[in-house]
Amino acid sequence: MNRALPIGLFGGLAVACFTGAASASPPLNVTPTLLNRATFEPFDVKTDHAAPLDFQAKAKSRLDVVVRQHDYAPGGHTGWHMHPGPVLITVKAGTLTFYEYDDPTCTPVVVHANEGYVDDGHGHIAVNDTGSAAVDISVILAPVAGPFRSELPAGRCGF
Repeated sequence: MNRALPIGLFGGLAVACFTGAASASPPLNVTPTLLNRATFEPFDVKTDHAAPLDFQAKAKSRLDVVVRQHDYAPGGHTGWHMHPGPVLITVKAGTLTFYEYDDPTCTPVVVHANEGYVDDGHGHIAVNDTGSAAVDISVILAPVAGPFRSELPAGRCGF
């Protein structure tokens, strides 16, 4: 067996991983805290009774629900990233501005305390562009024991 092939392949992968990390958009002045992570069995729920809201959710396989808190210093941001599934984000304190990764117009979505933002998982950044601290709580759907965040390259919308 040619030993140069595995060594060359490993070296190429290492360079690719390092290059990907170097071009990522890391968080800045944001402190994440994992509050909980729990595994759910498959489910199918729908408010089909006389409920005051219309809600539907279905998981065909087991999944994890990850709950994180993010504390933002003034000027802090999460860096561009994506999730394997949807994320429900509630702003607990302050004001955050969200930008979608695939929005060519970089339209800001401003979310104040006690308001929410639904991320579809395709990629976004959350920015605290105020002079005050901000806090959000995120409920993230992820594969069981799998990653719940992956970095995206920087360079969109000035971040």
